[in-house]
Amino acid sequence: MTPMGLNLPAWAVSEPQQRQPVTPVGLLAGAGFFPVRFAEKARELGIPVVCVGAAGMADPILEQICDRFVWLHRLSLGTMIRTFQRGGVERWTMAGKFHKHILFQPWRLWRLLPDWQAIRFLCFRKRSDNKDDSLLLGLIAEFRSAGLECVSALDICPELLVRAGTHTRRQLTKREKADIAFGWDLAKKMGELDVGQSVMVRERAVLAVEAIEGTDAAILRAGELCGRSGFVVVKVAKPHQDMRFDVPTIGTTTLQNIAAAGGNVLAIEAGKTIIIDEPAVLQLADKLRITVTAITDPQNLE
Repeated sequence: MTPMGLNLPAWAVSEPQQRQPVTPVGLLAGAGFFPVRFAEKARELGIPVVCVGAAGMADPILEQICDRFVWLHRLSLGTMIRTFQRGGVERWTMAGKFHKHILFQPWRLWRLLPDWQAIRFLCFRKRSDNKDDSLLLGLIAEFRSAGLECVSALDICPELLVRAGTHTRRQLTKREKADIAFGWDLAKKMGELDVGQSVMVRERAVLAVEAIEGTDAAILRAGELCGRSGFVVVKVAKPHQDMRFDVPTIGTTTLQNIAAAGGNVLAIEAGKTIIIDEPAVLQLADKLRITVTAITDPQNLE
C-alpha cells in the first residue's frame, strides 16, 4: 500500500522502498482518452509517467499530466527507447489507438521518416505476417532487448474493464439477442485470425467486418449498407487476448458513430473490454436510445 492507501502494481515498487519507493512507468500514447486516463490514474497513485506521444494522435494534455513528455514526429524506435531509458523507466505500456494504415500508404518512408532501428524492425526482422499481434509482439521484443519490459495499462486502471450486464434503459429485443449470438462467434473467429474484433449484424447477416480501417469506419459502412435501418455491433476480445495491447475499447465516439449509422445495440465482452468514462458513455447511450450490454455467454442473454 502507498501512503495514500492505494494499491500499486508489483512492478511499480522498487527495492529497497526507503530509497526509491516508486519507479517511473513509460507510456507510449496513441489516440483517444485511454492514455490520458492512464496518466491521471498513475499520477493519483504517485507513479511518475514518462510519455512518448504519437504526433497527430496523442492528446496534447498529456504534456501537462506526465512528468516527462516527448512528441514522436517520426517513426523512431531509438527516440522511444532513449526517452524511457533516460527517464529511469524499467516497465512501459502502450495505450490508445495507433493508426496502422499509415504503414501501407504511398511514399510511407517519406511520411514516417523511420530511423535505422525502425527500418530494421519493419523490413529485416523475420515475421510470418504483419498482423497486429505480430507487429506488437515484435515491438515488445525490441524494447525488451533494451531492458524495457512491457506491462498492461490495466494493472493501474482495472476499473475500466466493463462488468457483465445490460447497462442502459433500452432492453434487447428477441431479434437483437439472436443477432448478438450470431455475431459473437463470427467476431471471435475474426479475432482468432487477428483481422479485427468487431462485426455488424442485421437479421443474422453480416453487414461489415472490422479490418485495418477500425471499428468506427466499419460501423459507418454498415449503416450505409442497410440504409440506417437498425443493426447490432458486436465487439469482443481475441480468444487469447494479450491484455498488454489491443484490448477492445469503446467511448462516446463509438456511440456517436453507431447513432449516425442507425445502429441500435452495442454488445461487448464483459471483463475484457475497456469503457472510457463509463458514466458519460452510458448517459449518452440512454440519450441516443442505444442498448449497451456486456456479456460472457451470448447463448444466455437475459
